[in-house]
Amino acid sequence: MKKEVVIKTKRLVKTFKGKEVIKNFDMTVQKGTIYGFLGANGAGKTTVFKLLMGLLIPNAGKIEILGLDHAENKYEILQCIGSIIETPIFYEHLSAKENLEIHLSYMGVPNSHIENTLEIVGLKGVGKQPVSEFSLGMRQRLGIARAIIHKPKILILDEPINGLDPIGIREMRELFIDLVTNQNMTILISSHILSEIEHIADTIGVIVDGNIIEEVTLSSIKEQYPDGLEDYFFNLMKGGNKNV
Repeated sequence: MKKEVVIKTKRLVKTFKGKEVIKNFDMTVQKGTIYGFLGANGAGKTTVFKLLMGLLIPNAGKIEILGLDHAENKYEILQCIGSIIETPIFYEHLSAKENLEIHLSYMGVPNSHIENTLEIVGLKGVGKQPVSEFSLGMRQRLGIARAIIHKPKILILDEPINGLDPIGIREMRELFIDLVTNQNMTILISSHILSEIEHIADTIGVIVDGNIIEEVTLSSIKEQYPDGLEDYFFNLMKGGNKNV
Protein backbone atom coordinates (compact mmCIF):
# COMPACT_ATOMS: atom_id res chain seq x y z
CA MET A 1 0.00 0.00 0.00
CA LYS A 2 1.41 3.37 -1.01
CA LYS A 3 2.07 5.71 1.90
CA GLU A 4 0.77 9.25 2.13
CA VAL A 5 3.27 11.97 1.20
CA VAL A 6 3.70 14.66 3.88
CA ILE A 7 6.53 16.72 2.34
CA LYS A 8 6.95 17.26 -1.37
CA THR A 9 9.06 19.83 -3.18
CA LYS A 10 8.95 20.43 -6.95
CA ARG A 11 11.82 22.07 -8.84
CA LEU A 12 12.73 24.20 -5.83
CA VAL A 13 15.30 26.95 -6.45
CA LYS A 14 17.01 29.28 -4.00
CA THR A 15 19.59 31.86 -4.99
CA PHE A 16 21.91 34.02 -2.92
CA LYS A 17 23.58 36.99 -4.62
CA GLY A 18 22.68 35.59 -8.02
CA LYS A 19 24.10 32.12 -7.33
CA GLU A 20 21.81 29.08 -7.28
CA VAL A 21 22.37 27.30 -3.97
CA ILE A 22 19.34 25.00 -4.33
CA LYS A 23 18.73 23.79 -7.89
CA ASN A 24 15.55 22.15 -9.19
CA PHE A 25 15.28 20.35 -5.88
CA ASP A 26 12.73 17.51 -5.70
CA MET A 27 12.11 15.76 -2.36
CA THR A 28 9.41 13.30 -1.27
CA VAL A 29 8.93 12.34 2.38
CA GLN A 30 6.32 9.72 3.23
CA LYS A 31 4.14 9.77 6.33
CA GLY A 32 5.27 7.73 9.32
CA THR A 33 8.88 7.37 8.16
CA ILE A 34 12.30 8.66 9.14
CA TYR A 35 14.00 10.32 6.18
CA GLY A 36 17.76 10.60 6.54
CA PHE A 37 18.99 13.67 4.66
CA LEU A 38 22.69 13.37 3.80
CA GLY A 39 25.22 15.59 2.11
CA ALA A 40 28.64 17.13 2.50
CA ASN A 41 29.13 20.44 4.30
CA GLY A 42 27.78 23.24 2.14
CA ALA A 43 25.63 20.96 -0.01
CA GLY A 44 22.45 22.82 0.99
CA LYS A 45 20.84 20.72 3.75
CA THR A 46 20.24 23.57 6.19
CA THR A 47 19.02 25.85 3.40
CA VAL A 48 16.43 23.23 2.43
CA PHE A 49 15.29 22.95 6.05
CA LYS A 50 14.91 26.74 6.25
CA LEU A 51 12.86 26.74 3.05
CA LEU A 52 10.57 24.05 4.45
CA MET A 53 10.15 26.07 7.67
CA GLY A 54 9.42 29.30 5.82
CA LEU A 55 12.56 30.97 7.17
CA LEU A 56 13.66 31.48 3.57
CA ILE A 57 11.52 32.11 0.49
CA PRO A 58 12.27 30.08 -2.65
CA ASN A 59 13.00 31.91 -5.89
CA ALA A 60 11.13 29.25 -7.85
CA GLY A 61 9.41 25.93 -7.37
CA LYS A 62 6.75 24.66 -5.00
CA ILE A 63 6.60 23.21 -1.50
CA GLU A 64 3.68 21.09 -0.31
CA ILE A 65 3.48 20.00 3.32
CA LEU A 66 0.63 17.84 4.62
CA GLY A 67 -1.07 18.36 1.27
CA LEU A 68 -1.07 22.15 1.66
CA ASP A 69 0.67 24.73 -0.50
CA HIS A 70 3.36 26.21 1.72
CA ALA A 71 3.16 29.72 0.27
CA GLU A 72 -0.58 29.94 1.00
CA ASN A 73 -0.76 28.10 4.34
CA LYS A 74 2.49 28.95 6.11
CA TYR A 75 1.11 29.55 9.61
CA GLU A 76 -1.13 26.48 9.57
CA ILE A 77 1.81 24.34 8.43
CA LEU A 78 4.19 25.74 11.06
CA GLN A 79 1.82 24.68 13.83
CA CYS A 80 2.27 21.09 12.63
CA ILE A 81 6.09 21.14 12.57
CA GLY A 82 8.71 20.84 15.29
CA SER A 83 12.28 21.70 14.43
CA ILE A 84 15.91 22.10 15.36
CA ILE A 85 17.81 24.10 12.77
CA GLU A 86 21.40 25.01 13.55
CA THR A 87 22.16 25.79 17.22
CA PRO A 88 19.01 26.12 19.39
CA ILE A 89 18.56 29.63 20.82
CA PHE A 90 16.86 30.19 24.19
CA TYR A 91 16.12 32.95 26.68
CA GLU A 92 19.27 32.47 28.74
CA HIS A 93 18.01 33.96 32.02
CA LEU A 94 14.87 31.82 32.01
CA SER A 95 14.52 28.20 33.03
CA ALA A 96 13.91 25.25 30.73
CA LYS A 97 10.29 25.18 31.88
CA GLU A 98 9.82 28.90 31.21
CA ASN A 99 11.37 28.60 27.74
CA LEU A 100 8.95 25.79 26.89
CA GLU A 101 6.01 27.78 28.27
CA ILE A 102 6.88 30.67 25.93
CA HIS A 103 7.11 28.30 22.97
CA LEU A 104 3.74 26.72 23.77
CA SER A 105 2.14 30.13 24.15
CA TYR A 106 3.51 31.13 20.75
CA MET A 107 2.16 27.91 19.24
CA GLY A 108 -1.22 28.35 20.94
CA VAL A 109 -0.97 24.99 22.73
CA PRO A 110 -1.84 24.27 26.42
CA ASN A 111 1.26 23.67 28.58
CA SER A 112 0.20 20.40 30.20
CA HIS A 113 3.16 18.25 29.09
CA ILE A 114 6.22 20.26 30.12
CA GLU A 115 7.52 18.13 32.99
CA ASN A 116 6.85 14.92 31.10
CA THR A 117 8.61 16.22 27.99
CA LEU A 118 11.66 17.33 29.99
CA GLU A 119 11.83 13.86 31.52
CA ILE A 120 11.55 12.18 28.11
CA VAL A 121 14.60 14.07 26.82
CA GLY A 122 16.64 13.44 29.96
CA LEU A 123 16.17 16.80 31.69
CA LYS A 124 14.14 15.66 34.70
CA GLY A 125 14.61 17.90 37.72
CA VAL A 126 16.23 20.82 35.88
CA GLY A 127 13.05 22.68 34.94
CA LYS A 128 13.85 25.63 37.25
CA GLN A 129 17.55 25.91 36.37
CA PRO A 130 18.41 28.89 34.10
CA VAL A 131 19.47 27.87 30.63
CA SER A 132 22.63 29.95 31.02
CA GLU A 133 23.91 27.18 33.30
CA PHE A 134 23.18 24.38 30.80
CA SER A 135 25.92 22.38 29.09
CA LEU A 136 25.94 21.98 25.32
CA GLY A 137 24.33 18.55 25.65
CA MET A 138 21.61 19.88 27.94
CA ARG A 139 20.86 22.68 25.48
CA GLN A 140 20.51 20.15 22.69
CA ARG A 141 18.14 18.07 24.80
CA LEU A 142 16.09 21.19 25.52
CA GLY A 143 16.02 21.96 21.81
CA ILE A 144 14.59 18.50 21.16
CA ALA A 145 12.05 19.02 23.95
CA ARG A 146 10.94 22.28 22.36
CA ALA A 147 10.64 20.58 18.98
CA ILE A 148 8.33 17.84 20.22
CA ILE A 149 6.36 19.40 23.08
CA HIS A 150 3.47 20.65 20.95
CA LYS A 151 3.10 17.16 19.46
CA PRO A 152 3.79 18.09 15.83
CA LYS A 153 3.02 15.86 12.88
CA ILE A 154 6.47 16.48 11.36
CA LEU A 155 9.91 16.89 12.95
CA ILE A 156 12.69 18.63 11.01
CA LEU A 157 15.97 17.97 12.81
CA ASP A 158 19.28 19.48 11.69
CA GLU A 159 22.15 17.66 13.46
CA PRO A 160 20.00 16.99 16.57
CA ILE A 161 22.59 14.90 18.44
CA ASN A 162 25.35 17.54 18.41
CA GLY A 163 26.90 17.81 21.86
CA LEU A 164 25.37 14.61 23.21
CA ASP A 165 27.45 11.89 24.82
CA PRO A 166 27.06 8.23 23.70
CA ILE A 167 24.31 7.60 26.26
CA GLY A 168 22.43 10.69 25.12
CA ILE A 169 22.79 9.73 21.47
CA ARG A 170 21.29 6.33 22.15
CA GLU A 171 18.45 7.83 24.21
CA MET A 172 17.56 10.25 21.42
CA ARG A 173 17.73 7.47 18.84
CA GLU A 174 15.21 5.48 20.86
CA LEU A 175 13.05 8.58 21.33
CA PHE A 176 12.92 9.33 17.60
CA ILE A 177 11.90 5.77 16.79
CA ASP A 178 9.22 5.91 19.50
CA LEU A 179 7.84 9.21 18.17
CA VAL A 180 7.34 7.66 14.74
CA THR A 181 6.12 4.27 15.94
CA ASN A 182 3.82 5.33 18.75
CA GLN A 183 3.01 9.01 18.20
CA ASN A 184 2.52 9.00 14.43
CA MET A 185 5.18 11.60 13.68
CA THR A 186 7.27 11.83 10.52
CA ILE A 187 10.93 12.81 10.88
CA LEU A 188 13.26 14.51 8.42
CA ILE A 189 16.74 14.39 9.94
CA SER A 190 20.27 15.31 8.91
CA SER A 191 23.41 14.11 10.68
CA HIS A 192 27.09 13.77 9.96
CA ILE A 193 27.07 10.61 12.08
CA LEU A 194 26.09 8.13 9.38
CA SER A 195 25.84 5.22 11.80
CA GLU A 196 23.02 7.00 13.63
CA ILE A 197 21.08 7.59 10.42
CA GLU A 198 21.63 3.93 9.58
CA HIS A 199 20.10 2.89 12.92
CA ILE A 200 16.83 4.78 12.42
CA ALA A 201 16.13 5.81 8.81
CA ASP A 202 13.67 4.23 6.41
CA THR A 203 14.65 6.38 3.43
CA ILE A 204 17.85 8.15 2.47
CA GLY A 205 18.05 11.33 0.41
CA VAL A 206 21.42 12.59 -0.76
CA ILE A 207 22.01 16.21 -1.75
CA VAL A 208 25.02 17.27 -3.81
CA ASP A 209 25.60 20.87 -4.87
CA GLY A 210 22.02 21.89 -4.08
CA ASN A 211 20.26 19.03 -5.84
CA ILE A 212 18.89 15.68 -4.73
CA ILE A 213 20.82 13.03 -6.63
CA GLU A 214 19.30 10.01 -4.91
CA GLU A 215 16.26 8.99 -2.87
CA VAL A 216 16.35 5.33 -1.90
CA THR A 217 15.19 3.01 0.88
CA LEU A 218 17.75 2.01 3.46
CA SER A 219 16.87 -1.64 2.91
CA SER A 220 17.87 -1.44 -0.75
CA ILE A 221 21.15 0.24 0.20
CA LYS A 222 21.94 -2.61 2.57
CA GLU A 223 21.29 -5.15 -0.18
CA GLN A 224 23.98 -3.60 -2.40
CA TYR A 225 26.29 -2.37 0.37
CA PRO A 226 26.41 -5.04 3.10
CA ASP A 227 28.99 -3.02 5.04
CA GLY A 228 26.47 -0.27 5.48
CA LEU A 229 25.50 3.32 4.80
CA GLU A 230 29.00 4.74 5.06
CA ASP A 231 30.23 2.71 2.06
CA TYR A 232 27.17 3.73 0.05
CA PHE A 233 27.56 7.41 0.89
CA PHE A 234 31.28 7.65 0.13
CA ASN A 235 30.85 5.73 -3.11
CA LEU A 236 28.16 8.20 -4.16
CA MET A 237 30.29 11.19 -3.19
CA LYS A 238 33.07 9.82 -5.40
CA GLY A 239 30.68 9.64 -8.36
CA GLY A 240 29.74 5.98 -8.01
CA ASN A 241 26.59 4.28 -9.25
CA LYS A 242 23.23 5.81 -8.48
CA ASN A 243 19.81 4.18 -8.45
CA VAL A 244 20.60 1.51 -5.91
